[in-house]
Amino acid sequence: MPSTIETLTLPVEGMTCASCVARVEKVLQGVGGVQSANVNLATEKVTLAVDRSQVDLAALASAVEEAGYTLRVDTVPQDATGPVRGDEMAPQERSYRQLRKEFIGALLGAVPVMLISMLGMTDGFHAVVSLTPDQLNRILLLIAAPVVFIAGRRFFVHAWKLARHRTSDMNTLVAVGTGSAFVYSTFVALFPEWITAAGSAPHTYFDTATAIIALVLMGKMLEARAKTRTAEAIRALMSLQPPNARVRRDGREVEIPASALSPGDLMIVRPGERIPTDGVVETGSSSVDESAITGESMPLAKSPGDRVTGSTVNAEGYLEIRATAVGADTVMAHIIRLVEDAQGSKAPIQRLADRVAAIFVPAVIGIALVTFIGWTLVAGAGLTIGLLNFIAVLVIACPCAMGLATPAAIMVGTGRGATMGILVKNAESLERAHAVTVVAVDKTGTLTEGRPAVTDIVPLNGADADAVLRLAASVEQRSEHPLARAITVEAKRRNLPLAVPEGFSQMTGSGVSGTIDGIAVLVGSPEHLALRAVDAESFRSHFAALTGTGKSVVAVAVNGSPSGLIALADTVKKSSREAIAALHSMGVRVVMLTGDNRQTAESIGAQAGIDTVIANVRPEGKAGEVKALQSAGAVVAMVGDGINDTPALATADVSIAVASGTDAAMETADITLMKSDLRDVARAILLSRRTIRTARQNLFWAFFYNVIGIPMAALGMLNPVVAAAAMAFSSVSVVSNSLRLRRARL
Repeated sequence: MPSTIETLTLPVEGMTCASCVARVEKVLQGVGGVQSANVNLATEKVTLAVDRSQVDLAALASAVEEAGYTLRVDTVPQDATGPVRGDEMAPQERSYRQLRKEFIGALLGAVPVMLISMLGMTDGFHAVVSLTPDQLNRILLLIAAPVVFIAGRRFFVHAWKLARHRTSDMNTLVAVGTGSAFVYSTFVALFPEWITAAGSAPHTYFDTATAIIALVLMGKMLEARAKTRTAEAIRALMSLQPPNARVRRDGREVEIPASALSPGDLMIVRPGERIPTDGVVETGSSSVDESAITGESMPLAKSPGDRVTGSTVNAEGYLEIRATAVGADTVMAHIIRLVEDAQGSKAPIQRLADRVAAIFVPAVIGIALVTFIGWTLVAGAGLTIGLLNFIAVLVIACPCAMGLATPAAIMVGTGRGATMGILVKNAESLERAHAVTVVAVDKTGTLTEGRPAVTDIVPLNGADADAVLRLAASVEQRSEHPLARAITVEAKRRNLPLAVPEGFSQMTGSGVSGTIDGIAVLVGSPEHLALRAVDAESFRSHFAALTGTGKSVVAVAVNGSPSGLIALADTVKKSSREAIAALHSMGVRVVMLTGDNRQTAESIGAQAGIDTVIANVRPEGKAGEVKALQSAGAVVAMVGDGINDTPALATADVSIAVASGTDAAMETADITLMKSDLRDVARAILLSRRTIRTARQNLFWAFFYNVIGIPMAALGMLNPVVAAAAMAFSSVSVVSNSLRLRRARL
């Protein structure tokens, strides 16, 4: 049977820290037919590459269940080709609500336990309340037990599941720490004489056990809430898809679910409504707000024959649109898949945390045991001090922060990019982009407008510039040549009245002629006009000056006499000049690769502020030029939009394609820009730098908490309650730091 490798993204329940991530990945990679498994703690999902001819989903779920976790295989769509519709964030929202309920329950018990414990140590309390210390301890036991075993049940259940498989995670640390405090305190409350006989003071630590449970639950609740915000980009994109569509069926307008649309359906979209799916305008004209897809703030004019994208907004006019793509084949579905894949992937920067996580929990348990033995037997401080420091070591450990450090930053960074029309293929691409030192750009359509435009009009022999342009455009409007269209567009832009030519004649590649209002007009190259008995000498000096800057020039003759010259060129986008200035300010050099002649290329390069111009490069030669830059030590990002750019895109360290280009370029690219604006290249690199900087900050704090906190706890410098608060704060701080990317200026 042939190999059928599929990529699946499935939810995993029960994970709490980096150790869980390592365990689930190891188990899944041990299943036959699984090519790779990447677990993302922030999304609580695993991305699998599996050979469906060798493994079924039930086998995967069983393997994960054996490890103590739950793999949800019921979320796979039947065709496994598109995003699952519905409330994507429902599992995380349910998790948050459950944690909130458990935290409130723990808080309601922990507060009275702590108050009674503190007041019980004062003489005034006993003067008012006639209870013996033993009676008071038994009351504390009754209040604390529900906190530990009902509100904190999740820690003990999960720790037990893992213990059965001879493994451990954060739940183990919390369960062992709070369980030790509770069991010891229970013996003190029920059998105080045993503790006294053992030579220890009969103190209880119900307040410690309940406070730790409450604080850890609070941290997990805040973490869960913050994690739902990291995935808001996906939720926002899905919310843009309208649930219903209005179509014309059998001459009537009917409303159907958008999921029931088929290619070829004629959709009716009124002003202010979202376009249900991708299509082509058949009737009507309007402007369409595509900001949700491209990040472009200005609506774009649409008329019959123009393509429109699903989930964009019809701003003002009535449109009838023929559906061309539905479901998983739409642009929006493609964007959602890209963002999901990027958020579920793992960046190379995460490798250090993964290596530490594999041994972290066993190492912490070992340090805690050494601490207990050291304080109790070696230092002779007694059972109470040894137990407190043992608990402090266990609860200060922060495997959650290590597991969340990188994926939280990647999730927010890729989500922020998606809202700006910058789609990142995976976390590795996002990480590579931060190190880019050279951006190589194609010229036509990327750096320039991609079409000729009139740049100069030189009137001769007393003629008026607008008159020269009007006569030339009136004749050229019958021609399909790109230069002819550019001349006509410029005349219309200036609101010049065009006339219908009489006796129109076209000589392929040479020029056109016709009569306008009784005036014989001839438009073409000076050589062509010379062949038609026009004195071309008066064109020469101006012609040489214009062509010397890389422009195309056409001559205009009226009634057999030279009347003027019109120069045209593929103009540099205003946004390109701004983009190159931004890249320079970031310390990035810009190189232009083009197949154009050197004269034209250098003229464009000078206008745009390009550092290096490499002209006369054939498509296959662009990849060689990229390799040469890499050999010189540069980290190269290649920006292109056509099939001829594909080899260079594949060779570059980071490939960036504009969505207005070909599918081949977009498939090859690490980053896709949804609008043809070079400024988004600078924004993409800046986004990468900010995201990787945030991930590094997160990793630093995650390791800092543990490197500083664990020794302090082992040396008796941390109370267990303070340690639990620090542990809760560590995970929340990592996610909160990542969320700052949502507001970063790019």
